[in-house]
Amino acid sequence: MNPLFDIAVAVARVAVFFAFVFGLVVVMTWVERKGAAYIQDRRGPNRARILGLTLGGVFHPLADALKFLFKEDFIPDGAHRLFYQLAPMFALAPAIMTMAVVPFGPPVTIAGKTIALQIADLNVGILYLFAVSGMAVYGVVLAGWSSNSKYPLLGGLRSSAQMISYEVSMGLSVMGILMVFQSVRLSEIALGQGELLYGILPKWGVFVQPLGFVLFLTALYAEANRTPFDLPEGESELVAGYHLEYASFKFSMFMMAEYIHMVVGAAVVSTLFFGGWQFPYLADKGFAFPGGISVAVPAAAVLILRIGSFVGKTLFFCWLYVWVRWTVPRFRYDQVMRLGWKVMLPLSLLNIFVTGLVLLFIDKGGF
Repeated sequence: MNPLFDIAVAVARVAVFFAFVFGLVVVMTWVERKGAAYIQDRRGPNRARILGLTLGGVFHPLADALKFLFKEDFIPDGAHRLFYQLAPMFALAPAIMTMAVVPFGPPVTIAGKTIALQIADLNVGILYLFAVSGMAVYGVVLAGWSSNSKYPLLGGLRSSAQMISYEVSMGLSVMGILMVFQSVRLSEIALGQGELLYGILPKWGVFVQPLGFVLFLTALYAEANRTPFDLPEGESELVAGYHLEYASFKFSMFMMAEYIHMVVGAAVVSTLFFGGWQFPYLADKGFAFPGGISVAVPAAAVLILRIGSFVGKTLFFCWLYVWVRWTVPRFRYDQVMRLGWKVMLPLSLLNIFVTGLVLLFIDKGGF
C-alpha cells in the first residue's frame, strides 16, 4: 500500500468533481439566461464584452462574479449577526456534499489498483444523499428568520412546509429502485442498469420504475426551489423571499447553492433512472447488440464513452430545469401542499406496493 498514491487519487477525485460541478454552475447561469431568452423570443445577454467581443453573452457570468465581489456587504439592523452570516454557508455546504456519492464512471485500474470514479462509495449511498440534502432547508429557514424581516420570514416558513411535503414522497419514490436493484449504493445501482430486459431494452430505472421516475423528478424540482416550486422566493409575492436582505457574496452563495442543487439533482436522476455512466449495449470490451452482433472497442474508448454518457445525461437534465422553469407558471401554496400530500404521497406508496407484487410474481416464476 502506497499512502501517497492513495492521497493523490483522493485529491484528484475531489478536484475533478469540484471542477465539474462549479464549472457547470457557471455555464448554467449563462444557459439560464439564453434559454429564457429563446423561449420568450428575446435576445438574451449580449452586453458584457471583452476586447469588443460578446460571444453570445458568455462573459456575463464573469461580470456577475465581479459584481458580487465588489458590491456593498451590509447586515440589516435588528438581524441576528451570527445566524445571518452562517445561513449562506448552511445552504451551500449540503449542496456540495451531496455530489460525493455519485459515480461518474466505472472503476478503473491504475498501477494495479482498482480506483472508483467516485469520491466516496458509501455503503449507505442514497441514504447519505437524502440526509445531507435535507439539511439545506436549515440555511433557508435561518436566512429568513435571522434577517428580522417579514418577507424573508415567510419565505423560510414556506420552505420548511414545502420540504416536508415533498421530501417524504422523494424518499418513497426511490424505494422501487432499491427493491429492484437490492442495494442503496449508487455504484451498484448504476452497475445493475447495464443489464438488458428481455435481451432488448436497457434495464434503466426509468423502464422498471416509470412512475417512480416522474415522482422523483417532480420532487427534485422542489428540492432545488425551482419554478414551479419556487415558493420560498416567490418574486411576485415575497419580493425575493428568504434571501431578500442579502447582497454581495452572501447572496451569490445562495445562488450557487441553487445551481449546485440543479447539477447534483441532474446527476442523481441520471444515475438512478437513466443508467448513470452506462451506455446502451456497451460492454467492457465493446458493443453487444441484440441478435449476437458485437463490435470490439478499445478499453480507452469504452471509458470515454461511459463518462461521456454520464456527462451528457447530466447536461440534458440541467437543461430540463431551465425548460420547465420558463414554461410552467408557479403553483400556488395550497396547490403545492395538495400535490405533495394528496397526489404524490399516495402514488409513491402505490408504486411501492405494485413493485413488491411484481417482484414477488417474478420470484415465483410468473415471467
